[in-house]
Amino acid sequence: MSTYTATLGGHRYRFGSLARLLAAASPERSGDRLAGLAAASAQERVAARWALAEVPLTRFLAEPVIPYEDDDVTRLIVDTHDPVAFAPVAGLTVGEFREWLLSEAADATALAALAPGLTPEMAAAVSKLMGNADLVAVARKVRVVTAFRSTIGLPGRLATRLQPNHPTDDPAGVAAALLDGLLLGSGDAVIGINPATDSPRAVRDLLDLLDGVISRYAIPTQSCVLCHVTTSLDLMERGAPVDLVFQSIAGTQAANASFGVTLALLDEAYEAARALGRGTVGDNVMYFETGQGSALSADAHHGVDQQTVEARAYAVARRYDPLLVNTVVGFIGPEYLYDGRQILRAALEDHFCGKLLGLPMGLDICYTNHADADDDDIATMLTMLGVAGASFVICTPGGDDIMLNYQSASYHDALYLREVLGLRPAPEFEAWLAGIGLLDERGGLRDTGTGHPLTAIGRELAA
Repeated sequence: MSTYTATLGGHRYRFGSLARLLAAASPERSGDRLAGLAAASAQERVAARWALAEVPLTRFLAEPVIPYEDDDVTRLIVDTHDPVAFAPVAGLTVGEFREWLLSEAADATALAALAPGLTPEMAAAVSKLMGNADLVAVARKVRVVTAFRSTIGLPGRLATRLQPNHPTDDPAGVAAALLDGLLLGSGDAVIGINPATDSPRAVRDLLDLLDGVISRYAIPTQSCVLCHVTTSLDLMERGAPVDLVFQSIAGTQAANASFGVTLALLDEAYEAARALGRGTVGDNVMYFETGQGSALSADAHHGVDQQTVEARAYAVARRYDPLLVNTVVGFIGPEYLYDGRQILRAALEDHFCGKLLGLPMGLDICYTNHADADDDDIATMLTMLGVAGASFVICTPGGDDIMLNYQSASYHDALYLREVLGLRPAPEFEAWLAGIGLLDERGGLRDTGTGHPLTAIGRELAA
């Protein structure tokens, strides 16, 4: 194992492993401080970045941050690395890679071709040398397009997940939030419900509810009830209308085990969902959620900083060519991301790394009520990530999830972002909105009052 050094202010700093160097180079965040991984001072952090800039990208292939024999995510990263795709940047250091990413040579075509040749650790490393504006500028150049019944990630588009959660999965409560979102133009990425319980019966009821609405009103979108992957497998075997298979994932074998997940189990679910053939314009069938701090909270980080471990989760997601991936920044709490500044930085890092690795990245821009953050932080994050080209964002009624008890973006926030940045919904969903009279002649959302046919959803489901 190599030792990495840098001299700054007359002091020579030594970092005993690549994992230690990456951790010390990370921007300040409470999770790394909690784990004892953060730099001891701002000067040590700068020295670590100085040393990291000189590390050849090939070093990340030679020195896995978690040993190959100990972790199946490491084995996945190493075994699926594409040396041909990597070749254009194989001779660069991390610092030189940063300069290349910011250059005109790194256009959308070049970045798409490069993605299979990058490891998560390379992406995490270069992000640590980049400012927030750098992360926005590079991520904006990357295009990742996926499809099921709607097409996600096209230029000039911003999709939304409509999240009509309810603390008791009450159909009337779900219907009210669902109707609210549809009338405000949300739902083109997915209509996704976090169930109050993981019971197969409750999940099946929600799936049937969503499938009935989508079918009756011919909505070009997909549904997902965010249950455990084993519940989805059981329900698919029983003929339930499963569009997307969901699972929370992390960047180490041990962290995934804490979720009750293995790569073999995800393989099985992926094949089962593809066999259903429920998509109309594409066959991307998986939906993954991640978030910085999950491996640390499970004591499964192996001494690797939380942002690098988060990037490793994207290697798991990439294996399954998903329709959607989103990081849930700020959801775990201030123990991992203390305030709005740290949450913003994590959001930009996650989005950048995910897109650089070839994933259709979206975000749940959120915070828990005991974090040092507020709605202005959400507005700032939403705006910056819209500029950075996020594929989708999660939206809740009024920005308040009454089941998960956290603050997120609202349906109105998505309308704001589309208007100020000139973004539009997914093309199939946009055509549907126009067809049912919810778009005006300028393509803006029409105020229909209570007389629109969609309002029947609420009456039917409440009955």
